[in-house]
Amino acid sequence: MSSTLLELTRSGHEEVERLERLVVQHLQTDPATSKDRLYQSLRVRNMIDQISETTLKLVEIYEDKDSSRKDEIGALGGQTATGTNIFSAFYDRLKEIRDYHRRHPGALVVDINEEHEALLKEEPHIEFTGEEAFGRYLDMHELYNEYINSKFGEPIEYAAYLDIFSRPHKIPRKQKRTQQYKEYLQKLLEYLVYFFVRTEPLQDLDRIFSKVTSEFEEQWNHGKVEGWEEEGQENGNVPAELTALDLDYYSSVEELLEIGQDRLKEALAALGLKTGGTVQQRAKRLFLTKHTPLEKLDKKHFAKGSHASERNGSSTVLHQDEYAKEVALLEAKVIKLCDLLDDTIVGTKENIVKKQALTFEEMEAEREEEEEHAEIESDDEEQQIYNPLKLPMGWDGKPIPYWLYKLHGLGQEFKCEICGNHSYWGRRAYERHFKEWRHQHGMRCLGIPNTKNFNEITSIEEARHLWEKIQEKQGVDKWRPDLEEEYEDREGNIYNKKTYADLQRQGLI
Repeated sequence: MSSTLLELTRSGHEEVERLERLVVQHLQTDPATSKDRLYQSLRVRNMIDQISETTLKLVEIYEDKDSSRKDEIGALGGQTATGTNIFSAFYDRLKEIRDYHRRHPGALVVDINEEHEALLKEEPHIEFTGEEAFGRYLDMHELYNEYINSKFGEPIEYAAYLDIFSRPHKIPRKQKRTQQYKEYLQKLLEYLVYFFVRTEPLQDLDRIFSKVTSEFEEQWNHGKVEGWEEEGQENGNVPAELTALDLDYYSSVEELLEIGQDRLKEALAALGLKTGGTVQQRAKRLFLTKHTPLEKLDKKHFAKGSHASERNGSSTVLHQDEYAKEVALLEAKVIKLCDLLDDTIVGTKENIVKKQALTFEEMEAEREEEEEHAEIESDDEEQQIYNPLKLPMGWDGKPIPYWLYKLHGLGQEFKCEICGNHSYWGRRAYERHFKEWRHQHGMRCLGIPNTKNFNEITSIEEARHLWEKIQEKQGVDKWRPDLEEEYEDREGNIYNKKTYADLQRQGLI
């Protein structure tokens, strides 16, 4: 194996350089659709992983822990580890090469260009739910159901939940001090990470989380984490299941009964005491801790696996603070991912609001239309449509029948100079274009009204000539008020406007 280390090193460097050039070549092409963009990112991600894997192998070779590489380099210079003759070493290596080819007679030389084409055309496998629409929207329904059925949540609409799930620090601390909230945060973060990795494969999520963690540690040490400020850390930053009641405000067991059995159970669990029994028994058990330290209580009051020493003093506060810090860090990571996925979240909400305004029939029609569009796109990508006569495409994305093509005269071309020499195929399209925006815009640029008089006129010179004739004709038949408008004097004589004005100026009438 040692005789091939240098060749492995050379081929490894060649592989890395080839993949690097391929990544650059692939990224220089602009994807036409969001699906193409995602596939491009996934292909580049796969090539980067191959580069990393090959680089690790090269590092291992360069470390040369068994000195195999050193011996092979020495053999090239005429030195051998055993001190044998250089010619003997040469023939030994030649024998190894012949043995290798004898064992692998079917080894083929791979065409690098063909391999390049295969990598660039590879369609990566990636899974999305129907609600996610190939990475365009989030599917938060499972998390939404968990939120509205939890103690820290509230019964709201799904669209409203999409507005607030990205702001967990806004939830009051009293409502999220439960183990249930921590599990909800973990599931939320797990889904966002899974979605982000599928839709943004080129992003370095480890580096992003590393930066979030370092910033969080600094803010936590200064008590500036939003929702977990230093003033709240005086109480341990603990969830309700781990926070005991302040019994200084209660002077009797009867007063403890007023807080309810659930709160009593949480307070007992925080101290490691048994949580069973009636409400009266729970209150009595909890009231014992007001005047008796935990380490002096009888062990019969403690739950299995709990010890007074572990639940007392600084160890309890430390455990509580670690719990709060862990939950706060989960919130910080969720907020960061929501910022990165902000456009997707907005698009998801808009899609949900749009769906709420549609009837079932409209939703089904829209879904079928999207499926047809996706099928047409996939057909276009997978196979080239056979269309030797270059017939126009019909509504189904396929060439129209030839008899229909001949019936409508679609082989006849009409050009309109007014429309910028735009071509119209078929008499029907040609006649219709005189009322369309392109022809109207051209007439406006010429300063000519687009009336029926100019139908069938496609030449700019002819249109201008016809407009001049129309203007001249309008000038002959035009009514002239100075000659044709009549005025009457006091004696009943009739004059036109010009004569009447002249006589009036002379003072004759």
